Amino acid sequence: MSNEHVEHHENEQSTAADNTTMKEKRKKMLLAFGGVLILIGVSYFVWLLFFAGKSVSTDNAYTDVEVAEVTPLLNGPVKEVKVVDTQTVHAGDVLVVLDDTDARIAVRRAEADLGSARRKVQQIMASDKTLTGQSDQREAQVHGAEQSVARARARYDKAVLDEKRRRNLVEGGAVSRQEFTDSQAELREATAALEQAEANLTASRAASVSAQGARQANQTLFLDSTVETNPIVMAAKARLEQARVDLERTVIRAPVDGIVTQRSVDIGQHVQSGMRLMKIVPIKRIYVNANFKETQLGHVRPGQTVHLTSDLYGNDVVYNGQIEGFAGGSGAALSVIPAQNATGNWIKVVRRLPVRIRLDPEQLERHPLRIGLSMEATVDLTSSGSSSGHVQE
Repeated sequence: MSNEHVEHHENEQSTAADNTTMKEKRKKMLLAFGGVLILIGVSYFVWLLFFAGKSVSTDNAYTDVEVAEVTPLLNGPVKEVKVVDTQTVHAGDVLVVLDDTDARIAVRRAEADLGSARRKVQQIMASDKTLTGQSDQREAQVHGAEQSVARARARYDKAVLDEKRRRNLVEGGAVSRQEFTDSQAELREATAALEQAEANLTASRAASVSAQGARQANQTLFLDSTVETNPIVMAAKARLEQARVDLERTVIRAPVDGIVTQRSVDIGQHVQSGMRLMKIVPIKRIYVNANFKETQLGHVRPGQTVHLTSDLYGNDVVYNGQIEGFAGGSGAALSVIPAQNATGNWIKVVRRLPVRIRLDPEQLERHPLRIGLSMEATVDLTSSGSSSGHVQE
């Protein structure tokens, strides 16, 4: 056999072996691919059996918190600013100090007014004794005037009788005309004296009533009270307390623990009451607003457990939260310009409803967050929740 035939035979054998090897590799690849498909199918079946419908998730979730705004309650120039943006503060820490010159003057004025009020009440109480004596004196004058009227009336009655008797006797000549004239003069004098006595009695009684009224009016100013409990003194105390409160308010303190942000006040600036000076973000109270689709909320209830991850820390840090409640409306309905679906070109869009999720304070302490950060939230529908708080009710 020639060399050419031998080489040709060997090439044919090599080609057959290669074909056999390729077939075996293809068979193994098909078997492997089939196994992968079977594994995927089994996994999907297991997921449907044990996990599908057990949770709902969304990555449309963001951290939020009730930010505390720092505002002055008084007008005045800024004397000191103690903090800067990003600084951590605790409730009660001094943030801003206003010039307190006017407030201190107001306190001293209120203290002086309180002293004057006390002396005024003491004077009113002391005046009661004087007014009592005056009232008693007026009563005595009334009694004396009554006696004067009685004497004048007796004299008048006697003068009337004498004039009448002499009038009868003068006609018979028993008495002289002069005596009759004198009796008439005495009657006129007695009449005038009686009228004067009655006028004096009326004046005395009026003076007595006036004295009693003055005493009663004075007594109402301190009735059922001491110097310290008198309304005049208590009003002065209230003004002093207000002045002291205003003095304390010249020192503006942090209302909560948190981080200073958006500071907009500087030394020398004249601030107005209610003007925003800065914000305090209480990061320990941060919660999550998760915007779930309305189709996901059929079995979501307050109290259910939520597992959350943040883009800040990644999947290595998992927060355990709890649903607190649902917003009163969707974001579209509560927007500044809500959608007008009655225009005729309406297209149905699945809406999202904000769900408030409370975070574990201890986890927040270990892994602090800031407001506005992205989160991914997964609600465990198998966890217990309050049926009374169901979003559909």
